[in-house]
Amino acid sequence: MSSIVAIVGRPNVGKSTFFNRLIQRREAIVDSVSGVTRDRHYGKTDWNGRGFSVIDTGGYVIGSEDVFEAEIDKQVELAIEEADAIIFMVDVETGVTPMDEDVANLLRRVNKPVFLAVNKVDNAKRLENAVEFYSLGLGEYFPIASTNGSGTGELLDALVEALPEDTREEEAELPRFAVVGRPNAGKSSFINALIGEDRYIVTDIAGTTRDSIDTRYNRFGFEFNLVDTAGIRRKSKVKEDLEFYSVMRSVRAIEHCDVCLIVMDATRGFDGQVQNIFWLAQRNRKGIVILVNKWDLVDKETNTMKEYEAQIRREMEPFTDVPIVFMSVLTKQRIYKAIETAVEVYQNRSKKIKTSELNEVMLPIIEAYPPPAYKGKYVKIKFCTQLPTPQPQFAFFCNLPQYVKDPYKRFIENKLRKEFNFTGVPVSVYFRKK
Repeated sequence: MSSIVAIVGRPNVGKSTFFNRLIQRREAIVDSVSGVTRDRHYGKTDWNGRGFSVIDTGGYVIGSEDVFEAEIDKQVELAIEEADAIIFMVDVETGVTPMDEDVANLLRRVNKPVFLAVNKVDNAKRLENAVEFYSLGLGEYFPIASTNGSGTGELLDALVEALPEDTREEEAELPRFAVVGRPNAGKSSFINALIGEDRYIVTDIAGTTRDSIDTRYNRFGFEFNLVDTAGIRRKSKVKEDLEFYSVMRSVRAIEHCDVCLIVMDATRGFDGQVQNIFWLAQRNRKGIVILVNKWDLVDKETNTMKEYEAQIRREMEPFTDVPIVFMSVLTKQRIYKAIETAVEVYQNRSKKIKTSELNEVMLPIIEAYPPPAYKGKYVKIKFCTQLPTPQPQFAFFCNLPQYVKDPYKRFIENKLRKEFNFTGVPVSVYFRKK
């Protein structure tokens, strides 16, 4: 289970530069959900073999000074609440500003590791100037320069040292289904409807973040943990704020689950934020089920459902092999179908195919439709096998892997889906040198 690190500070101190440096240098970026709120960034990185997620709370504010401070305080509070460790970034060029002091006041009350990073320290003079940041009362500081990376190593060493150890191991054997989606789509009601009707529930494991609760659920001869990300406490009526919070919650839930149940509101459609959550789940290689809730509120004609479904699939391209369940939590319509579907997707995701069977099925298909020749050279695929990963990944061994282009990879992926049923699961196909 990876930890979350938040980078906080006022605008223009270099948070985003540092963020970009973190996620690109080791090319471990999973996602950088842009446009979720005005360029909110979320990425994944690792240092000395420890992986963690980074959230950049940057560049958010437009308007006058006072709006400014209120907004930044809110962002910082949210980040502090969700993160396991905090990097507080300040700028040596401007020195300590009142806004830095406000953020420092917030951070001194926090019972979490806080790392003060003094940015733009790229010469000896500035190193001397950095001393004034002791006045923020946060102890040691790390002089860094985001642009060229100097000093970032020491900062990251200290950071990784302070992150909590992975404690989720003993919990791992039960499959985890996360219920995610934008605020007000009916996530809590969905879980309440499931639990309220049958008292099958065995325990309530208090969750990783306050009020993201894991519920042990036993039905259809299948036991799993339902993770509710619905506990978005309205800090204020600010829409941006709520969205930021829900995305942060979803990020955490998505990373630690096996299957994402994405609940969307039928009256609002498959909009930007739902799409962000969808792509996040897809890039994290999780099983996905789309639940279209409040279907009872939609005016229906004969083809409504087909058209609605086609519209969603158009938005999802190229990964369209995802089950879509139309339901209404209010009338309890198809809510068990939703869980049955999630169980199927989970089974698809954990499917292991024998190498002999895989070759028997795939090699004739490849023979009938070989990869197109490239510069007069022919790609010959000799053998394929499934890799020992938690989600389906396949390696195809051939003489010239560099000549196999994306369209052919997609063709192979679609054939694998069709022959072995990987509905709802991202499948990775790799071509390797024999």
